[in-house]
Amino acid sequence: MNFKRSDFPADFLFSAATSSYQIEGHSFGGAGKTHWDTFAQTPGNVIRAEHGGVACDHYHRFEEDLDLAASLGLDAYRFSTSWARVLPEGRGKPNQAGLDFYDRLTDAMLERGLKPMATLYHWELPVPLADLGGWRNPDIANWFADFTHIIMDRIGDRMFSVSPINEPWCVGWLSHFLGVHAPGLRDIRAAAHAMHHVMTGHGAAIRVMRALGMNNLGAVCNFEYAHPATDKPDDVKAALLYDGIYNRFFLGGLFEGQYPSDVMEGLEPHMPRGFENDFDLIGQPLDWLGINYYTCTRIESNSEPWPSYHSVDGPLPKTQMGWEIYPDGLHHFLTWTHENYTKGLPLYVTENGMSNADEIGRTDQERIDYLNQHIAAAKRAIADGVPLNGYTFWSLLDNYEWSLGYEKRFGLVHVNFDTLERTPKASYLALKSALAK
Repeated sequence: MNFKRSDFPADFLFSAATSSYQIEGHSFGGAGKTHWDTFAQTPGNVIRAEHGGVACDHYHRFEEDLDLAASLGLDAYRFSTSWARVLPEGRGKPNQAGLDFYDRLTDAMLERGLKPMATLYHWELPVPLADLGGWRNPDIANWFADFTHIIMDRIGDRMFSVSPINEPWCVGWLSHFLGVHAPGLRDIRAAAHAMHHVMTGHGAAIRVMRALGMNNLGAVCNFEYAHPATDKPDDVKAALLYDGIYNRFFLGGLFEGQYPSDVMEGLEPHMPRGFENDFDLIGQPLDWLGINYYTCTRIESNSEPWPSYHSVDGPLPKTQMGWEIYPDGLHHFLTWTHENYTKGLPLYVTENGMSNADEIGRTDQERIDYLNQHIAAAKRAIADGVPLNGYTFWSLLDNYEWSLGYEKRFGLVHVNFDTLERTPKASYLALKSALAK
C-alpha cells in the first residue's frame, strides 16, 4: 500500500464492514423470512436465484471471521443486525436465539479489541411487515423504533457507534423506483413514500437510542458523483437532478429540515400527506455522518417521464461491477458534505472498496490500486480541513451481493462458497502490513 497507519491521526479508526443477510446464513437460528428471501425466489430477480440461506455461514463461523478482522490490524468492525432474526414476525415476541447471537458477536468483538459499529437495518425487511406495505406504510417508523429498542436494550451498552439505516437511497429509490432490490417495485408513489418513511424510521430509531442513554449515533448515506454526459444544458440539468435524488435528498432531510426543491418538483405530488410535519423527527441531532462511496456516473437527459434521464457508459477504468473508478469523487463528497451540511461534525468513510473476479493466487493488484487511490483522496480531504475520523473497507469477506448473487467479490478475504473456506487475499496482506506501520 502507498500509506501507513502513522500517516493518520493517532485516534483515526480503520475498520471493515459486513451486513447480516449477506454473510450470516439466514436459514439458521430461528430467523424469520425477509423480503429478500421471496425476492430471490421470483424468477429473474437474482442471478441463478441465489439467496442468503447459508451465505458465508458467519452465524456459526463468526469467531474465525473476527479473528481475521483482528489479525488485519483493524480498530473496529462495522456489522448490521437482522430485524427478522431478532423479530421473526417483525413485531411481537423476540427470538431469543437471535438476541443471544448478537450478544455473543458483540462480546467476541470486544475480546479482540474491535470497536463494535452497528447498523440496525441493512435491507432485510421481515416478510410480515412487507405484507403490510413495508417502507410504504407510515407505521413502519414505529415498528422500526420497537425493533431498535429490543436489540439495543440488549447490546447497546457495548456499542462504539450505531446508525439506524444503511444507504437510504437504496432502501427507497433503488428498491421502489428502479426495482433492482427487494421489494422490486417500479412505482414513483411507492418510491416517494419509502424515501420519506426511511427518514422517519431513522429519526424514530435515533430518538429511542437517546432515550436508552446511548451516544455516538449517526447516519450512513451512499453517494455517487454525477457527471453530465455532455455540456448541453439539458444534460447538465439532468445530472444536477440525479445528484438531488441520490445525494441531496437525504442530507436535506437530516440537516436542513427540507428536501431539495428540484427533487420535489417531481416527487411532491406523490409524497405522504403531511410529510412536511415530520422534519423535527427526521432531524434528530447526530454525532457523526458516514459516507459510503464507490463510483461516479454519466447522466444524459431524455424525453421519458420525470426524472427524464438515464446513465451512459463512461471512459474511466471499471470494476467488476462496471463502476468507473473515480477517487476524486470521494474527496468531493467529504469536502462538500463538511462545507454544506455537517459543518464540523465528525465524518467517517463507512464503505469503500471494489469488486473483482478474484481467484486464489491472483495478484489482487487492482483492489490494492483502488484502495490506494481512494485513501489518498481521503488524506487530501483531511489536509483540506475535513474532520474525517475513520475509514471502513467494504468488505471483510466475499459475500452475497444481493441481486448479483455470489458472482461479484468485494472481500479482502476470499470465500469458497462450496467449502466456505476463507483465504486472505493479497489486498488483505498489503493492508495488514500498512496498518502495522
